[in-house]
Amino acid sequence: MSSATREDTGYYDYWPYEGRPRIVWPNGARLAFWVAPNIEFYELDPPANPQRAPWPQPYPAVAGYSIRDYGNRVGHMRQMALLDKYGIRGSISLSAALCEHHPEIIAMCRERDWEFFSHGIYNTRYTYGMSEAEERAMILDSIETIERHTGRRPAGYLAPALSHSPVTLDLFAELGGIYSCDLFHDDQPTPLRVRGGQRMISLPYSLEMNDTIAYVVNKIAPRQYGRNIRDCFDRLYAEGERSGTVMCVPTHNYQVSCPHRLKAFEESLDYITSHPDVWVATGREIAEYYLEHYHDAALADIARIQKGGAHGARR
Repeated sequence: MSSATREDTGYYDYWPYEGRPRIVWPNGARLAFWVAPNIEFYELDPPANPQRAPWPQPYPAVAGYSIRDYGNRVGHMRQMALLDKYGIRGSISLSAALCEHHPEIIAMCRERDWEFFSHGIYNTRYTYGMSEAEERAMILDSIETIERHTGRRPAGYLAPALSHSPVTLDLFAELGGIYSCDLFHDDQPTPLRVRGGQRMISLPYSLEMNDTIAYVVNKIAPRQYGRNIRDCFDRLYAEGERSGTVMCVPTHNYQVSCPHRLKAFEESLDYITSHPDVWVATGREIAEYYLEHYHDAALADIARIQKGGAHGARR
């Protein structure tokens, strides 16, 4: 795709929610639920990037660095115990550098058969300003590092600190990836158009349910965050009776796992997992199931919509 004068991302077509081929998740589930713990590594003094400063305060950014260190030292253990309690296997958005900085965390996640997908190498090194060759090398390094330390090549990608280039998803698809978390345009998986023609999908990964957005950007209280999660679930669960939906709660071990915030998150997990017809899965499991059972029908329906110029109402 050319980076000049674009009207949209170019990765997907308009495809109205109403009238799509029906999705039914395994065992008749109406909603696929996954939790994506972001387990990241932040450098205290990373290489400068002219397009984005890693810290809002001058070096040394001790406060910002240390709360993130708290997440890996304390918060991760707290969140892992909670997910264990509710039978949820995390799908880790992983800064690949963590494999070498904190291999003990990787080992604990492997013991639980958690999924690992790529979130770049460091969350303080951005895609902005990279050449295509440099970005490809960074993505490949993250993929190979995760595979070397976990025994499995990652299937998904979330750009480090949500930093993208016009070819980010193309590169990940060319390196064998099957799903992206970088697009926030739908509540169901959707096929993506990448330059190499690989089969790749966008998997719903919610910014609105992301604990960092909730606490840092929207500045809401823990109780309200828990209520938002339950309200989101109620709507997607109701709509999932007609066609299966996906709900993701992205977390950060230095946010949701703080002592005063964990209770609201636990109450939300208890509420969601108490419902029937919920498929508690990993990102890879949802992506693979969709690719096997619904991807081709989705492409055919999108082609029909585009050919007819239809603009159906959203439900």
